[in-house]
Amino acid sequence: MKPANFSQVTDFDLKLLRIFKVVAECGSFSAAESLLGITRSAISLHMGDLEKRLGMRLCQRGRAGFSLTDEGREILRASETMMASIEEFRQHVNQIHKQLRGEFNIGIINNLVTQPMMRITNALERLRSASDNILINISMCTPTEIERGILDGRLQIGALPLITPLSGLNYLPLYDERSYLYCSDKHQAFLLTDNFDTEQLSQLDAVIPSYRISTEAMNHHKLLNSAATASDREGIAFLILTGKFVGFLPDHYARIWVEKGIMKALLPEQIYYDSKISIVTRKGKGTNSILGIFLSELGY
Repeated sequence: MKPANFSQVTDFDLKLLRIFKVVAECGSFSAAESLLGITRSAISLHMGDLEKRLGMRLCQRGRAGFSLTDEGREILRASETMMASIEEFRQHVNQIHKQLRGEFNIGIINNLVTQPMMRITNALERLRSASDNILINISMCTPTEIERGILDGRLQIGALPLITPLSGLNYLPLYDERSYLYCSDKHQAFLLTDNFDTEQLSQLDAVIPSYRISTEAMNHHKLLNSAATASDREGIAFLILTGKFVGFLPDHYARIWVEKGIMKALLPEQIYYDSKISIVTRKGKGTNSILGIFLSELGY
């Protein structure tokens, strides 16, 4: 494709980039139809216009399916950063007018909703009560995705375990979370908990997290026989409930199964570890009014 002289970004370019972002997130033109409210043929025309404007092929589409090109991935990342900057500018203008209006983008690790203190839930409730013009966007992400999103401006705040703090971020304490080693009522160890000892741990097939965990957590997982991995805590719960694996879960998340008698902690007096869940924001940036209210509702 012939390189284009891209001299300025117009409103039409922003419209095309937003369409491109939705298509990339949906993974196909057909899946993006309902979200965008336009036909596949219209989407195809808009994508063609954007590629001509930029002078590069952004995606491959055809019988082989939809996929982004290397250039398309670069343009997607750059456009997300640009749109985040535009949103930041809009919020700054609104702050000048003392209006609570704009988007609030928060990233959260999964399974915090069962945390009994409900600090995030209560703060979101009060934020929404402060203004109906705040659009709250929650992204359930891995800790790494949350940190990256805050650093590049796509997220304003996040909630994640404190493991290795990054120099560009602020970490504020939110929850203390305790995790125990669980098995299900289908597992052979379920009825042997009274006669179970730590020497038998290495014989148990366990599901191990594939995400970052603390040194203390790693040391506890080394006691077990790694037989499966999971990318999040819900995945760990799925495999525990098969009766074929044991695994560590936060006590508040496992409580629903424990109370039903279909899950039990092994050696809870000895085998457990604690995690600190933190609220994370970016350093060196002025706090906008929406973020300020949310932080104040959390007690900061």
